[in-house]
Amino acid sequence: MSAEAKPLVGIILGSNSDRPILDGCEELFERFNVPFEIVVHSAHRDPDGVREWATTAEERGLKVIIAVAGKAAALGGVVASFTALPVIGVPVKTSDLGGLDSLLSTVQMPTGVPIATVAINGAKNAAILATQILGTSMPEYREAIREYKSDLAKQ
Repeated sequence: MSAEAKPLVGIILGSNSDRPILDGCEELFERFNVPFEIVVHSAHRDPDGVREWATTAEERGLKVIIAVAGKAAALGGVVASFTALPVIGVPVKTSDLGGLDSLLSTVQMPTGVPIATVAINGAKNAAILATQILGTSMPEYREAIREYKSDLAKQ
């Protein structure tokens, strides 16, 4: 992304080891011209960092948040508890339970703390959903999704 572009989507990872999952997500954001930022803050090892990042997200201009986490996967819920912005959870495949632990920890949120959850390792769908959310008020992103879906239909 361009240095001047103010991020609209914030991506928070629970661990640097989850970084490779974002490859397709980043490619799609670049295709759609969606400016984004990526940070690493663990809900368990760095709760103060998560709180600071999430509570300032809106004032920094973010419109949507993507939370990527594995194992206990508390990250999305913690972020969602600190912001009114929409949060999309990407559960990470784990060696222990194949990601089912991450999926259930992300999707089973209490009333009042919703997280839109995509498939295990589904970062590409998170990018598409985030762009669709932006498209509700920014027509250029709605058009980018239309073009993308048209291209998919030709494959």
